[in-house]
Amino acid sequence: MTPGVRLVKRLIDIAGSSAGMALTLPLMVPIAVAIRLDSAGPVFFVQRRSGALMDDDGKGHALRWADFNIYKFRTMRVDAEKGTGAVLASKGDPRVTRVGAFLRKTRLDELPQFWNVLRGDMSLVGPRPERPELLETLAQAIPYFEERTRGVKPGLTGLAQISLGYSGDASPDTEAGKVFASLANPFGVDEADGAVADDMRNKLMFDLAYAASLEDFWSYLRMEVGILVKTPMIMVLSKGH
Repeated sequence: MTPGVRLVKRLIDIAGSSAGMALTLPLMVPIAVAIRLDSAGPVFFVQRRSGALMDDDGKGHALRWADFNIYKFRTMRVDAEKGTGAVLASKGDPRVTRVGAFLRKTRLDELPQFWNVLRGDMSLVGPRPERPELLETLAQAIPYFEERTRGVKPGLTGLAQISLGYSGDASPDTEAGKVFASLANPFGVDEADGAVADDMRNKLMFDLAYAASLEDFWSYLRMEVGILVKTPMIMVLSKGH
Protein backbone atom coordinates (compact mmCIF):
# COMPACT_ATOMS: atom_id res chain seq x y z
CA MET A 1 0.00 0.00 0.00
CA THR A 2 1.47 3.37 -1.01
CA PRO A 3 1.71 6.21 1.56
CA GLY A 4 -0.84 8.26 -0.39
CA VAL A 5 -3.34 5.39 -0.40
CA ARG A 6 -2.77 4.78 3.32
CA LEU A 7 -3.48 8.43 4.18
CA VAL A 8 -6.57 8.82 1.99
CA LYS A 9 -7.93 5.45 3.08
CA ARG A 10 -7.74 6.43 6.76
CA LEU A 11 -9.36 9.81 6.09
CA ILE A 12 -12.21 8.07 4.25
CA ASP A 13 -12.54 5.62 7.15
CA ILE A 14 -12.83 8.38 9.76
CA ALA A 15 -15.31 10.44 7.75
CA GLY A 16 -17.33 7.43 6.59
CA SER A 17 -17.59 5.68 9.96
CA SER A 18 -18.55 8.92 11.72
CA ALA A 19 -21.28 9.62 9.16
CA GLY A 20 -22.36 5.98 9.20
CA MET A 21 -22.81 5.94 12.97
CA ALA A 22 -24.84 9.16 12.88
CA LEU A 23 -27.08 8.07 9.99
CA THR A 24 -27.78 4.54 11.23
CA LEU A 25 -28.34 5.40 14.89
CA PRO A 26 -32.15 5.57 14.41
CA LEU A 27 -32.07 1.97 13.09
CA MET A 28 -30.13 0.57 16.02
CA VAL A 29 -32.86 0.97 18.65
CA PRO A 30 -35.56 -1.02 16.75
CA ILE A 31 -32.96 -3.63 15.80
CA ALA A 32 -31.96 -4.02 19.45
CA VAL A 33 -35.62 -4.36 20.51
CA ALA A 34 -36.29 -6.96 17.79
CA ILE A 35 -33.29 -9.05 18.86
CA ARG A 36 -34.38 -9.06 22.53
CA LEU A 37 -37.97 -9.99 21.64
CA ASP A 38 -36.88 -12.77 19.28
CA SER A 39 -34.47 -14.67 21.54
CA ALA A 40 -32.89 -14.57 24.97
CA GLY A 41 -29.42 -13.11 25.23
CA PRO A 42 -27.45 -9.90 24.71
CA VAL A 43 -28.15 -7.51 21.85
CA PHE A 44 -24.52 -7.16 20.84
CA PHE A 45 -22.07 -9.89 20.00
CA VAL A 46 -18.37 -9.41 20.74
CA GLN A 47 -15.83 -11.79 19.24
CA ARG A 48 -12.07 -11.91 18.74
CA ARG A 49 -11.03 -11.50 15.11
CA SER A 50 -7.72 -11.31 13.23
CA GLY A 51 -6.74 -8.03 11.64
CA ALA A 52 -3.94 -7.13 9.26
CA LEU A 53 -1.08 -9.60 8.79
CA MET A 54 2.15 -7.98 9.95
CA ASP A 55 5.86 -8.86 10.05
CA ASP A 56 7.31 -8.75 13.59
CA ASP A 57 10.77 -7.77 12.41
CA GLY A 58 9.90 -6.12 9.10
CA LYS A 59 11.87 -8.79 7.20
CA GLY A 60 9.16 -11.32 6.54
CA HIS A 61 9.78 -13.41 9.65
CA ALA A 62 7.49 -14.30 12.56
CA LEU A 63 4.17 -13.44 10.90
CA ARG A 64 1.39 -12.34 13.21
CA TRP A 65 -2.14 -10.98 12.94
CA ALA A 66 -3.22 -7.86 14.82
CA ASP A 67 -6.18 -9.33 16.74
CA PHE A 68 -9.06 -7.17 17.96
CA ASN A 69 -12.62 -7.42 19.31
CA ILE A 70 -15.30 -7.07 16.65
CA TYR A 71 -18.79 -5.76 17.47
CA LYS A 72 -21.94 -7.01 15.76
CA PHE A 73 -25.65 -7.36 16.43
CA ARG A 74 -26.24 -10.89 17.69
CA THR A 75 -27.76 -13.11 14.99
CA MET A 76 -27.39 -16.58 16.55
CA ARG A 77 -28.56 -18.37 19.66
CA VAL A 78 -26.40 -17.73 22.73
CA ASP A 79 -25.35 -21.41 22.84
CA ALA A 80 -24.61 -21.54 19.09
CA GLU A 81 -21.21 -23.23 19.49
CA LYS A 82 -21.95 -25.39 22.51
CA GLY A 83 -20.54 -28.83 21.82
CA THR A 84 -18.98 -27.86 18.45
CA GLY A 85 -16.44 -25.16 19.20
CA ALA A 86 -15.55 -22.54 16.60
CA VAL A 87 -17.15 -23.25 13.22
CA LEU A 88 -17.91 -21.08 10.21
CA ALA A 89 -21.50 -20.02 9.59
CA SER A 90 -23.13 -21.72 6.61
CA LYS A 91 -26.06 -21.08 4.30
CA GLY A 92 -29.30 -21.94 6.09
CA ASP A 93 -27.44 -22.29 9.41
CA PRO A 94 -29.96 -23.55 12.00
CA ARG A 95 -28.19 -21.60 14.76
CA VAL A 96 -29.33 -18.29 13.23
CA THR A 97 -32.42 -16.71 14.80
CA ARG A 98 -35.38 -15.37 12.80
CA VAL A 99 -34.35 -11.76 13.29
CA GLY A 100 -30.72 -12.78 12.77
CA ALA A 101 -31.52 -14.21 9.35
CA PHE A 102 -32.97 -10.86 8.28
CA LEU A 103 -30.05 -8.92 9.72
CA ARG A 104 -27.55 -11.13 7.90
CA LYS A 105 -29.44 -10.92 4.61
CA THR A 106 -29.51 -7.12 4.74
CA ARG A 107 -26.04 -6.88 6.37
CA LEU A 108 -27.55 -4.77 9.18
CA ASP A 109 -25.81 -6.98 11.75
CA GLU A 110 -22.57 -5.27 10.70
CA LEU A 111 -23.61 -1.71 11.71
CA PRO A 112 -21.83 -1.71 15.11
CA GLN A 113 -18.56 -2.22 13.25
CA PHE A 114 -18.57 1.48 12.36
CA TRP A 115 -17.06 1.78 15.87
CA ASN A 116 -14.30 -0.70 14.92
CA VAL A 117 -13.54 1.41 11.84
CA LEU A 118 -13.44 4.66 13.79
CA ARG A 119 -11.09 3.06 16.35
CA GLY A 120 -8.75 1.93 13.59
CA ASP A 121 -9.25 -1.83 14.11
CA MET A 122 -10.85 -2.10 10.68
CA SER A 123 -11.33 -0.14 7.48
CA LEU A 124 -14.57 0.60 5.66
CA VAL A 125 -13.33 -1.52 2.77
CA GLY A 126 -11.19 -4.64 2.99
CA PRO A 127 -11.28 -8.43 3.42
CA ARG A 128 -13.65 -9.76 6.06
CA PRO A 129 -11.86 -10.53 9.36
CA GLU A 130 -11.77 -14.21 10.30
CA ARG A 131 -11.56 -15.78 13.76
CA PRO A 132 -7.96 -16.56 14.84
CA GLU A 133 -8.71 -20.23 15.58
CA LEU A 134 -10.24 -20.71 12.11
CA LEU A 135 -7.77 -18.54 10.22
CA GLU A 136 -4.80 -20.79 10.89
CA THR A 137 -6.72 -23.81 9.61
CA LEU A 138 -7.85 -21.94 6.48
CA ALA A 139 -4.29 -20.72 5.85
CA GLN A 140 -3.05 -24.32 5.96
CA ALA A 141 -5.83 -25.61 3.69
CA ILE A 142 -5.90 -22.80 1.09
CA PRO A 143 -2.61 -21.62 -0.47
CA TYR A 144 -1.89 -17.91 0.08
CA PHE A 145 -5.06 -17.40 2.13
CA GLU A 146 -3.13 -15.39 4.70
CA GLU A 147 -1.92 -12.97 2.00
CA ARG A 148 -5.37 -11.41 1.70
CA THR A 149 -4.70 -9.28 4.81
CA ARG A 150 -0.95 -8.66 4.53
CA GLY A 151 -0.66 -5.01 5.58
CA VAL A 152 -4.37 -4.54 4.84
CA LYS A 153 -6.93 -3.96 7.58
CA PRO A 154 -10.09 -6.08 7.38
CA GLY A 155 -13.16 -4.24 6.15
CA LEU A 156 -16.80 -3.63 6.96
CA THR A 157 -17.49 -4.17 3.27
CA GLY A 158 -15.30 -5.20 0.37
CA LEU A 159 -15.04 -6.48 -3.17
CA ALA A 160 -15.83 -10.03 -2.06
CA GLN A 161 -18.78 -8.89 0.05
CA ILE A 162 -20.52 -7.02 -2.79
CA SER A 163 -19.74 -9.75 -5.33
CA LEU A 164 -20.56 -12.89 -3.33
CA GLY A 165 -23.07 -14.13 -0.77
CA TYR A 166 -22.70 -13.85 3.01
CA SER A 167 -20.67 -17.06 3.28
CA GLY A 168 -18.71 -16.56 0.04
CA ASP A 169 -20.91 -18.48 -2.37
CA ALA A 170 -21.71 -17.02 -5.79
CA SER A 171 -25.11 -17.09 -7.49
CA PRO A 172 -24.95 -19.44 -10.51
CA ASP A 173 -26.47 -16.79 -12.81
CA THR A 174 -23.59 -14.33 -12.21
CA GLU A 175 -20.29 -14.26 -14.10
CA ALA A 176 -18.43 -15.21 -10.93
CA GLY A 177 -20.86 -18.06 -10.31
CA LYS A 178 -20.31 -19.51 -13.78
CA VAL A 179 -16.54 -19.52 -13.28
CA PHE A 180 -16.61 -20.91 -9.74
CA ALA A 181 -19.06 -23.67 -10.71
CA SER A 182 -16.42 -25.07 -13.06
CA LEU A 183 -13.71 -24.91 -10.38
CA ALA A 184 -15.54 -26.33 -7.36
CA ASN A 185 -15.39 -30.09 -6.80
CA PRO A 186 -13.95 -30.88 -10.28
CA PHE A 187 -13.85 -34.63 -9.59
CA GLY A 188 -17.52 -34.80 -8.62
CA VAL A 189 -17.02 -36.21 -5.12
CA ASP A 190 -20.45 -36.21 -3.45
CA GLU A 191 -19.09 -35.47 0.02
CA ALA A 192 -17.23 -32.43 -1.31
CA ASP A 193 -20.28 -30.56 -2.64
CA GLY A 194 -20.76 -27.26 -0.84
CA ALA A 195 -17.36 -27.42 0.84
CA VAL A 196 -16.49 -24.36 2.92
CA ALA A 197 -13.03 -24.26 1.34
CA ASP A 198 -14.57 -23.61 -2.09
CA ASP A 199 -16.44 -20.55 -0.81
CA MET A 200 -13.34 -19.26 0.99
CA ARG A 201 -11.27 -19.65 -2.19
CA ASN A 202 -13.89 -17.55 -3.95
CA LYS A 203 -13.44 -14.83 -1.36
CA LEU A 204 -9.67 -15.04 -1.63
CA MET A 205 -9.66 -14.22 -5.36
CA PHE A 206 -11.66 -11.04 -4.81
CA ASP A 207 -9.64 -10.04 -1.73
CA LEU A 208 -6.35 -10.39 -3.61
CA ALA A 209 -7.74 -8.30 -6.47
CA TYR A 210 -8.62 -5.55 -4.00
CA ALA A 211 -5.18 -5.74 -2.35
CA ALA A 212 -3.56 -5.32 -5.76
CA SER A 213 -5.49 -2.07 -6.33
CA LEU A 214 -3.84 -0.53 -3.25
CA GLU A 215 -0.51 -0.28 -5.10
CA ASP A 216 -1.79 2.48 -7.41
CA PHE A 217 -3.63 5.54 -6.08
CA TRP A 218 -6.14 5.99 -8.89
CA SER A 219 -6.86 2.28 -9.19
CA TYR A 220 -7.46 2.22 -5.45
CA LEU A 221 -9.73 5.27 -5.51
CA ARG A 222 -11.89 3.89 -8.31
CA MET A 223 -12.15 0.55 -6.54
CA GLU A 224 -12.87 2.09 -3.11
CA VAL A 225 -15.57 4.47 -4.33
CA GLY A 226 -17.19 1.75 -6.45
CA ILE A 227 -17.44 -0.62 -3.47
CA LEU A 228 -18.79 2.07 -1.13
CA VAL A 229 -21.43 3.11 -3.67
CA LYS A 230 -22.59 -0.46 -4.34
CA THR A 231 -22.73 -1.59 -0.70
CA PRO A 232 -26.00 0.25 0.23
CA MET A 233 -27.65 -1.22 -2.88
CA ILE A 234 -26.63 -4.73 -1.79
CA MET A 235 -28.16 -4.06 1.62
CA VAL A 236 -31.41 -2.62 0.28
CA LEU A 237 -31.84 -5.43 -2.25
CA SER A 238 -31.00 -8.03 0.41
CA LYS A 239 -28.53 -9.81 -1.82
CA GLY A 240 -26.76 -11.60 1.02
CA HIS A 241 -27.59 -15.30 0.59
